[in-house]
Amino acid sequence: MKRIFFKIIAVSIILLTGQEAFPQGANVLRINGRNFEMNGKPFEFTGISFFNAIYNPEFNKSSDLRREYIRRFGEYGINVFRIWCQWDNSRGFADGGKGKTMYNDDGSLKPEYMSRLKQITGDADISGSVILLVLFSRESWNENIRLSDDASDRAVMEMTSVMKQYRNLIFQVWNEFSYRTTDYYKIIKGIDSARIVTNSPGYAGELGSMEENRVLDYLSPHTTRDDNRHWEVAEEEIAYLIRKFNKPVVDDEPARKGISQFGGPRNPVMPTDHILHIYNVWRVGGYVTYHHDMFQTGYGSDAVPPSGIPAPGFSQYHDQVFDFLKNKERYLRFIRYDQSE
Repeated sequence: MKRIFFKIIAVSIILLTGQEAFPQGANVLRINGRNFEMNGKPFEFTGISFFNAIYNPEFNKSSDLRREYIRRFGEYGINVFRIWCQWDNSRGFADGGKGKTMYNDDGSLKPEYMSRLKQITGDADISGSVILLVLFSRESWNENIRLSDDASDRAVMEMTSVMKQYRNLIFQVWNEFSYRTTDYYKIIKGIDSARIVTNSPGYAGELGSMEENRVLDYLSPHTTRDDNRHWEVAEEEIAYLIRKFNKPVVDDEPARKGISQFGGPRNPVMPTDHILHIYNVWRVGGYVTYHHDMFQTGYGSDAVPPSGIPAPGFSQYHDQVFDFLKNKERYLRFIRYDQSE
């Protein structure tokens, strides 16, 4: 722990002396009990998987265009964007591949991608939206694309320090892994005690260890993707975690349409499967991120939009779920009200 403490002090001094000046973020996300709040008011966390956002050319053409995309997502109830720092695996995902990572080998941050992240987070802040930033991915780890412990410590320290002003930002340590999660949590909190930190601990149905779940600010597991009744099993898993740990729980990657090679279902699925799943998670007090296949098979495939942006209007299948989310207040006003009784 002493080693981590002295690292934090050293890196913080370096960053603070050379940091650019940016305006303070307008919106502040906090946790209150089992719920999220923005500027002291209830915040209905409703996310979407947009892993390639930092590396997507269309989304980063201009701030004005990006704000328009964010506004359009907002019309459909989406107010959280889950994006990844490491998008450098070789699976053929849209905008992915070698070098698509926030980190140099020594853990220092790449200026071009950091500039994009700041712009994305700032544009999201204008609309009252949140960025859920995944620091490390198991997909890269499994391909032996890894930072050393010292380099990853540096990466976490620098990211925490550089992004400290943005209060509409959440750090998710891993996608589907738990290596040194609590170490990284301590590093983050040592620099920015108010930063909200979570983790996706493993593959579908892995709900996290007792140690992690007690420490993290909220929980974000990937629930069971059983082909026949995931909308029932996930409801039970989310309800258990809320009761056990008394903090917000987000179903971070619910069962979704997609190829089985990357965790999709073996049997055909319908939009109503996802709608039932989302509703049941809401009903027990959880939150959701809409997960989908609009990045998996690369550009030129039927599943991936030409822009690479998973926006409403591309897929009739996904649009049925987007339409449900667009009208979420119709259902949530009764669910959330009933829970507060």
